[in-house]
Amino acid sequence: MTRWRARVCSHGPVRVGSVVSPTRRDVWVAGGCLVLGVTLYLTGFNTFSGADPDIALGWRIAVLGLACVGQLWRSTRPLMALGIGLAAVAIDAWHGLTLPVLIVLADLLYTATLYAGRRASRLLVGAVGAAVVVLAVSTALLEHDWRFAMVMLLQVGLVLLVPVWWARNVRQQRELAEVQRERADQVARIAELDRRAAIAEERSRMARDLHDVVAGQLSAIAIQSEALLSGAAGGDTQTVLRSVRENSVAALAEMRAMIDVLRDGDDEARTAPPRLRELDGLVSSASASGVPVVVDASSPEQLPTPVDLAAYRIVQEALTNVTKHAPGAATTVRVHGAAPLVVEVHNEFDGAAGPPGTGVVSMHERATAVGGTLTAGPDEDGWQVRAELPVGEAS
Repeated sequence: MTRWRARVCSHGPVRVGSVVSPTRRDVWVAGGCLVLGVTLYLTGFNTFSGADPDIALGWRIAVLGLACVGQLWRSTRPLMALGIGLAAVAIDAWHGLTLPVLIVLADLLYTATLYAGRRASRLLVGAVGAAVVVLAVSTALLEHDWRFAMVMLLQVGLVLLVPVWWARNVRQQRELAEVQRERADQVARIAELDRRAAIAEERSRMARDLHDVVAGQLSAIAIQSEALLSGAAGGDTQTVLRSVRENSVAALAEMRAMIDVLRDGDDEARTAPPRLRELDGLVSSASASGVPVVVDASSPEQLPTPVDLAAYRIVQEALTNVTKHAPGAATTVRVHGAAPLVVEVHNEFDGAAGPPGTGVVSMHERATAVGGTLTAGPDEDGWQVRAELPVGEAS
């Protein structure tokens, strides 16, 4: 109903209270039918064989005028207009139907079928069909002439059924076009939602990568610099400064690689992603920050790149968290198993556990991205991070 009301409003009706003013188009149609009907009356080409020729011309024109009044609301109030038209037809039929009134009736049937509600339109189609059949059968029974009844059926069918059938087809085409437009709008909305989801996912990935790649190294730089400034480093000044420089250079290199990928729009990084066999660099950085690390690694030689990278980043983030939250705590890194690959990072810690931060969330996302699981929390004598990553077929 909404689209048909929108279609009616496009003609420009003006509401005054509860009354709808006729549209300009309907006024022109009503005026045209009135002029055509008067012309037919004046030329004598206006009646059927059953019409009374003695009826005054003024009466015929008055009845035609009543029917044309109904046309003023043919598109804004189609059922009301049809009711006025049927009343005019009933009056005209009392002295024999005339052609001008039937022309107006055909137009009102067309617009009522086209603009009325869907249910009313269907009922109208059935009512017109039934009326034509009843009229033909009753004519045959009264006149005892089936040939005349068939001629009557053909004439009435042309006047009543053709406009209804035509309007029904036009309506179905419009409804189909509306459905297609709605479907196209839905596809466009879904595409927009997918685009926004992809952007959000990309931003989340970028934030995770920035955190994993840079946060750990910058945290190490900050801790080592603080130790150096406080004089806690003692005779290891050169070692601390060397570690600070190495972490700074590594962070800059990782940042440049990410910037190159974002600028070029290429998913493949220009440098090879880090792998578990490069754990020595993470251990050296943590040791330089005052965290003793023991590594027990027995992972397969070849791992799928996403799994290898996820395991490396999980260890990196876990060691970063130890450096920030439990500096100096003895830490053990274990990597073992093949199906699944198990990564464990355990550190001694006797303080109160705080709420999970961005690092734990990032590790969990890394594990989930490759179909694995991750748990992080306190145990009997410290803090435990454990990830199980499915390996599948080694690549």
